[in-house]
Amino acid sequence: MSEIYVLLFNARTENEGIHTVQMGDRNKILMFESEDDATRYALLLEAQDFPTPTVERFDSGEIEEFCRQADYDWELIAAGELAIPPEQNVEEITWGEEEEEPPKATESEPTDSGMSSEELEQMRRKLEGLL
Repeated sequence: MSEIYVLLFNARTENEGIHTVQMGDRNKILMFESEDDATRYALLLEAQDFPTPTVERFDSGEIEEFCRQADYDWELIAAGELAIPPEQNVEEITWGEEEEEPPKATESEPTDSGMSSEELEQMRRKLEGLL
C-alpha cells in the first residue's frame, strides 16, 4: 500500500468532510500521489471560492476501504498530472442535520449524496479513525 494525499474540509473538527467530485450520480474521491499536486488542486478550489481544504496524508488502502464502505469511487492522480476542478459546483452542501455554520461546499457536483445523518456520522467517524 502506498501513501497518498486527499483534501479535507474542516479537518479535525466535528464538521469534517472529504472532498469529492460528483460524476453523474456517483461521488469520487481524488487521491494524489504528490502532496504538491494536491496542494495545487486545493489552491484551484480556493480560487473558485471554496473554503480552504487541508491536504492530508493517508495510506491508499485506508481511503479505498472507506470508499468501498461509503459506495464512493476513487481516482489516483499520478504525480505531475494536472487535475483541474470542474467548473460547475454544487450550490449547497449539507454535512449533517445539526449545522451551526453556513453550509460548506466541497466541489462541483460533490457530496450531496442524499445519505442519512446516521450514514454521514458513520463516515465521519471512519475518517476520524483513519487519522
